[in-house]
Amino acid sequence: MNLSEVRHIYFLGIGGIGMSALARYFHRRGKRVSGYDKTPSDLTRALESEGMLVHYEDVPDQLPADIDLVVLTPAIPKDHREWAALRDKNIPIKKRAEVLGMISRDAVCLAVAGTHGKTTTTTLLAHLLRSGGVDCNAFLGGIAVNYGTNYLSGSSEIVVVEADEYDRSFLQLNPSGLIVTAIDPDHLDIYGDADSMRNTYEDFIHQVQANGTLIIKEGLNLKLGEGSTIHATTYGWKNTPNRIENVRVQDGFFVFDYHGEKAVMKDLWFAMPGRHNAENATAAISLALAYGASESGIREGLKNFKGIKRRFEFVVRNEKQVLIDDYAHHPEELKAAISAAKELYPDKKITGMFQPHLFSRTRDFEDGFAESLSMLDELILLDIYPARELPIEGVSSVHLLEKIKCHKQQLLSKEAAVEYLIAQNPEVLLVLGAGDIDRLVEPIRKGWMS
Repeated sequence: MNLSEVRHIYFLGIGGIGMSALARYFHRRGKRVSGYDKTPSDLTRALESEGMLVHYEDVPDQLPADIDLVVLTPAIPKDHREWAALRDKNIPIKKRAEVLGMISRDAVCLAVAGTHGKTTTTTLLAHLLRSGGVDCNAFLGGIAVNYGTNYLSGSSEIVVVEADEYDRSFLQLNPSGLIVTAIDPDHLDIYGDADSMRNTYEDFIHQVQANGTLIIKEGLNLKLGEGSTIHATTYGWKNTPNRIENVRVQDGFFVFDYHGEKAVMKDLWFAMPGRHNAENATAAISLALAYGASESGIREGLKNFKGIKRRFEFVVRNEKQVLIDDYAHHPEELKAAISAAKELYPDKKITGMFQPHLFSRTRDFEDGFAESLSMLDELILLDIYPARELPIEGVSSVHLLEKIKCHKQQLLSKEAAVEYLIAQNPEVLLVLGAGDIDRLVEPIRKGWMS
């Protein structure tokens, strides 16, 4: 299929973070864009304000008559009526990942993969390239606060993409440069076990183009075959070719030195907290340097990077109160977020509100969730957000709570949790999870301010 000949593109699940970035890409290129999503959101309202038509009922009669291409998200259930009607019409239907692969195939594709860290690293990579004088397009897995969008439009051939492992989507990509941040087991409903997921990551790194650049976090031990022309290197701490040294907290910034294959940069100021984010920055710096970003631009870009919505996002930050909103939904992500808060606020009580995401993930990583959440001083746990799943017998927030060992912990409804947190007025509150828990942030903030 030649995308340049497509006139009208219909998105099933247009409000998803990856889907909306593609919708913006096509809309910017003069295509007619419309779509369906289950519920209105800030993102769908933004798309509508930009001129795209969105509806929220699964009613085939509302389908436009002149659709040339349908883009589908894996989150759409198989019994969706519009999907069935579009299949009956024999309109070409492609997954989001397929379309992203088609867009990036003739470009210089710089990708970031990993079970966590990829959204921050992708967004930071695009920001450092631009700050360092290298124009680029970018498809991001979150809303970049610096730009207010998840899609950056550029005029160069460089395309920065977040490579999603869910449903093995990233195998649609053949990147020129690739960062791999983590391969901790996740999406076991798709992969079955950790070995299968690791094997798929190894398949993906072999898709890096000849003479391309592969940057892998130290210790992941992903192997390239003999005779590969890819420049493979690692990043991390101590003896890695691209490493972080002399990390310290100063005036609310993380300050560190970067020692890499292409440069040594001292006293870099980075506004994103946490040692995991210093690692993410090291990977992004290394690939940005490999593709021509200037050292001075990288230094400035690190300092003024404002992060991504719901990635350790400071909603309230003053001497009396701190409210941080974070998308963390895997035990390692929770551990990173809670550790960062403890490092920034070592003398304050850390309260967390967490909503588990998916019954299968809660089942598969129950012990990991219990260990990470036990790092909190106080926990408010919500019921599991089911997303695309039906309940699984024996899997519940009640069962998870029994394994957690905080100083104080309780299971509350969303409404009761908001009331409790407004009344308790905690010093530092982390709102954690990938479901609809983010909708509680503004009521809490307003309650604190009243």
